[in-house]
Amino acid sequence: MAGGDIRVDELVALARAARGFMPDDEGATLLAAAERAGVAFNDPAAGAPVFVEIGAWCGKSTVYIGAAAERTGAVLFSVDHHRGSEENQAGWEHHDADLVDPVDGRIDTLPHWRRTVARARLESSVVGMVGDSPTIAKAWRRPLAFCFIDGGHGEAPAWADYRGWAPHVALGGWLAIHDVFPDPADGGRPPYELWCDALASGRWREDGEQGSLRILRRTARDP
Repeated sequence: MAGGDIRVDELVALARAARGFMPDDEGATLLAAAERAGVAFNDPAAGAPVFVEIGAWCGKSTVYIGAAAERTGAVLFSVDHHRGSEENQAGWEHHDADLVDPVDGRIDTLPHWRRTVARARLESSVVGMVGDSPTIAKAWRRPLAFCFIDGGHGEAPAWADYRGWAPHVALGGWLAIHDVFPDPADGGRPPYELWCDALASGRWREDGEQGSLRILRRTARDP
């Protein structure tokens, strides 16, 4: 396994310091799940294990998953249009005026994401993909060892991410979903509904949780 504890500790500290909404304990759980996937799919004959994250914001989750990618020889593809989800726009709770491009007035997290990844020295393990998640999913061909869904939490974007990317997870691979709140008073419903749908399908089993993060492992192929 590449890397060592000192390097992982460095990356965890950078992830915790990055802008974002993931609590430290959830980040540690995300890293551990991605590392399990990287170890399980580390087969030189098959090429590097492939990870995908949907929704990167300024790179907090990217560094957590990127740390696992670096340690296990995997490659993380980080998918985000970097214009912010519905809940990040002006007038919403999670709006951050510091992230607005002064030229066109729209959110642009890409420069912040790039600085976070560069500061972490993860550019050889992390590839940024700037664009619409469902569009990229339609063109995707590689089986995934690990997929993290944390894009838009509205009904339409959340389901589009799930339907576009979950089928690409290989048998035995992992799917992580963020902001799963069983109690409606704690947060929006779509991520919880995705998690429920995955379990009800019979193709996934639970493989850990922390806070609002849910980890699933694929046990059966799509019909």
